[in-house]
Amino acid sequence: MRRRLALLSILVFGMLVCARMAAAAPLDREALADMIVPPYVLGEPVNENGVWTLLNSGGAEAGYVFETGTLAPLPGFSGAPINMLVTIDRDGRFLDVRLIAHNEPIFVSGLGQAPLRAFLEQYRGHSIREALVVGTPYGAASGGSDLVYLDGVTKATASVRIAHESILAATLAVAREKMQGVASGPPVHPDPSIDEKLDWAALVERGLARNLKITNAELDSGFKGTIWVHDDPEAADDPQGLFLDLWALDIGPPSVARAVLSEESFTDLQRLLRASPDDEPILVIDRGRHGLVSADFVRNTAPDRLSAMQDGLPVALRDADMTVDVRRDVPQGTTMILRTDRRLGFDPTREWALSAQAVRAHGMLKPEMGSAHFPLVLKADAAFYIRPELSIALPPWQAAIVDRRWDLAGLGMLLAGLLGGVGPGMQRLAAPTVLRPARLAFLAVMLVFVGWWGQGQLSIVTPLAALRAANGGGSLAVLLYDPFSLLIWGAAIVGFVLWGRGLFCGWLCPFGAMQEFAHHAGRLLRLPQWNPSPVWDRRLKTGAWLSLAGLVAVTLLAPDKIETAAEIEPFKTAVTTLFQREWYYVAYAVFWLVLAATTFKGFCRYVCPLGAVMALGGMLRTRSWIPRRAECGSPCQLCRVRCPYGAIRKNGNIAYSECFQCLDCVSIHDDATQCVPLVLANRKRAPARAQGKVEIPA
Repeated sequence: MRRRLALLSILVFGMLVCARMAAAAPLDREALADMIVPPYVLGEPVNENGVWTLLNSGGAEAGYVFETGTLAPLPGFSGAPINMLVTIDRDGRFLDVRLIAHNEPIFVSGLGQAPLRAFLEQYRGHSIREALVVGTPYGAASGGSDLVYLDGVTKATASVRIAHESILAATLAVAREKMQGVASGPPVHPDPSIDEKLDWAALVERGLARNLKITNAELDSGFKGTIWVHDDPEAADDPQGLFLDLWALDIGPPSVARAVLSEESFTDLQRLLRASPDDEPILVIDRGRHGLVSADFVRNTAPDRLSAMQDGLPVALRDADMTVDVRRDVPQGTTMILRTDRRLGFDPTREWALSAQAVRAHGMLKPEMGSAHFPLVLKADAAFYIRPELSIALPPWQAAIVDRRWDLAGLGMLLAGLLGGVGPGMQRLAAPTVLRPARLAFLAVMLVFVGWWGQGQLSIVTPLAALRAANGGGSLAVLLYDPFSLLIWGAAIVGFVLWGRGLFCGWLCPFGAMQEFAHHAGRLLRLPQWNPSPVWDRRLKTGAWLSLAGLVAVTLLAPDKIETAAEIEPFKTAVTTLFQREWYYVAYAVFWLVLAATTFKGFCRYVCPLGAVMALGGMLRTRSWIPRRAECGSPCQLCRVRCPYGAIRKNGNIAYSECFQCLDCVSIHDDATQCVPLVLANRKRAPARAQGKVEIPA
């Protein structure tokens, strides 16, 4: 007992030390620059949290580059965050997501890096405004939902969910600081069901059509103090003349468009919007000499004398390439319809500014160009628009549960049946004619459904991560990303209290089931069986404690090697990856299965570090549940001799820290043809019955 408590103390101490290890520093400029995908290049740092500007090929700011490890260091199963480099444009659209570093066990030496990198490639082209989730569509989400599903990695669901949450958390942090409003949810769109009779006067009265007048004198004031102040003779000749008489209004709502456009232009606009339903049309009219665009303007491109801003971010405008005729009551002048994409974050129902640019040239041979801007604030009536309800992505733990709801339901029924079978129904389950077929059938389900299909093989990595989180080095929420395994952990913990370690080690471990099948195959093939003597059995069982202590030592002295050291468990090879790994890992796992054919569950008994942790957990056991008789141990040794785990002492007592709950001894105890005390008692009763005597049983 003291030895085990000492080992537990070493384990806890090692985990606490590791929990205090600092996160990796952000990459330096040279390393970051090498990871930027052309034609983009790295700009300047924005802050000390690893956020940099992204420049396009012309040197203009095009977006941001940042690491998730510094902005959102969510702990993975190893306790360390998954660090990725995220590149987004100014509209919050992902340009690239690249893996920098991680210690996720399944990717370090299991599946390899390729599946994780392939998962990250799915972010390209998506926007932070979209409801991105990991999984597959279910129920009504398969049609009409604006949730965007990213394919996860089947054998690493928890790890990719952690990576996904890190990406979203880091990107939202940058978006909130640098791109206000970019994550405002799905865009509004005009409500076609509203048909309100309007005219120009009503639009002006309601503030939907707004006007900006700039006189030549005000234009000169815009250039006051610059070399261009006297470079417009026309302004000097007529100070009160109008340089700009700009009218603008949003004509996305059909009622508004019908009030200002001729029937032909209205029909053309609706045809355009049917082809581009996410475009918001803006009607602009200038009655001054500004003219809206320059002489060099090309149709169907961005206007070169008009720009727009909302929430401090540019709104991309482009010409609708339409010939526009307006109604008679609408001001006449230079008329254009511009359009912008609502999916890029533009919300016409919130204030935005349309800015007209005035350009002047100074000099004759090589003139210097200068400009002044005159904004007009606009806002559409929200009553004409529909704001879709935001499909909010479920919290990660809920999404994980929903994504695996059928698996969890099946596992829940399986565990309920097991707990009932080894609990109240133990005597019926242990019946000689029932036990072996029922046990083998259950273990087959565990291996195929829980192990290979459900990826529910527990590992030493999880308790190490939990201990680290308990000391503040991470979050226990990481366990919620894999509810299937968490449910098995819950059953194992219940087993600690009711039976000791045996519920997990004997019934819920897929690799243990695989070894048991290998043992039965060895018996069928008549392979020679080798079991160590009781002395060597006790000596070899210290191997599990030594392997656990070795992992603690590696964690303390070489923490970057802990994932490799955890390969002492062949679970990842045999169960998680179904032997799809490098040959030496496969050879190692096969070795233990071949050994199991001749030595019953040798890995479980003599090496498994998780088994050692389970044995420590089994110290929580509150009762001695295996029935015993006074004759057990003296003179009867049958249960001890037949126990394949060596968990029964010479005196008949059960060593619950070594018991795998196979129920063989319970089967013998209740069988009058096997249990020696019962056999002897029946032999004594036989002569008495033959002589007609009645014997009152004790």
